[in-house]
Amino acid sequence: MKSLAGKRVLLTGATGGIGQAVLKRLLQLQASVVISSRSSSKLAELQATAPPHILAFTADITDEAGRQALLNFCRQHGGIDVLINNAGISQFAEATEQHAETLLNTNLLAPVRLCQLFLPMLQQRSGTILNVGSTFGSIGYPGFSGYCAGKFGLRGYTEALSRELSDSNVKVLYFAPRATQTGINPLQVEAMNKALGQGVDSPEYVAMALAEQLISGKRRCYVGWPEKIFVRLNGVFPAVVDKALGSKLKQIKQFFVTKQVEV
Repeated sequence: MKSLAGKRVLLTGATGGIGQAVLKRLLQLQASVVISSRSSSKLAELQATAPPHILAFTADITDEAGRQALLNFCRQHGGIDVLINNAGISQFAEATEQHAETLLNTNLLAPVRLCQLFLPMLQQRSGTILNVGSTFGSIGYPGFSGYCAGKFGLRGYTEALSRELSDSNVKVLYFAPRATQTGINPLQVEAMNKALGQGVDSPEYVAMALAEQLISGKRRCYVGWPEKIFVRLNGVFPAVVDKALGSKLKQIKQFFVTKQVEV
């Protein structure tokens, strides 16, 4: 994709910190955007600050009826060229059974089903799917077991789908940011990142990297250093990462407080 100008993009999770930054960047690159969120009030607030040609649709993408309604809305407005599965929720420390189910439904099953639902449309338009994962989709991190489960699954699904469609006109991309300065992180995670000296990116920086990946068509993009190295190390020498994180485990557990935050 040489340019996003004139392309119709569906952005889920548009009202979150990364979502709003991505929307702004897409508009700067002259894309036409359909924004989606399950919070009608947040969506209306965001739409009020956006250009009038931006389309907004309230949908709970964890619900089959919500996904189908979103597809119908996009059909009624000319279809889409790009699907960005950005919606997600986070979890830190132990998750209840209900929260674990919600995590997997939101972070894995919903984007998988949206990919399946929109694929025929994207095949007709030589489109692109970009699934927003996480560094924690490659590195199992203490305190984020439920979150890692969903993001590991999304990475595997994206990789497999990309290979399945490698002989087609549809591109499937995986985007993995590290910790980002958004409301998805509860205060104890922010405190932990600071105490451990872990890098945190701005939503604007992440949005720029995402847009660059869309244009380049690069299959995988990992944001942040040294996280990129840790991803590779964990893939080849997981025992090295076991040891590195084990040395920090006592410090990490000091911040364990159960809380789930939606974006």
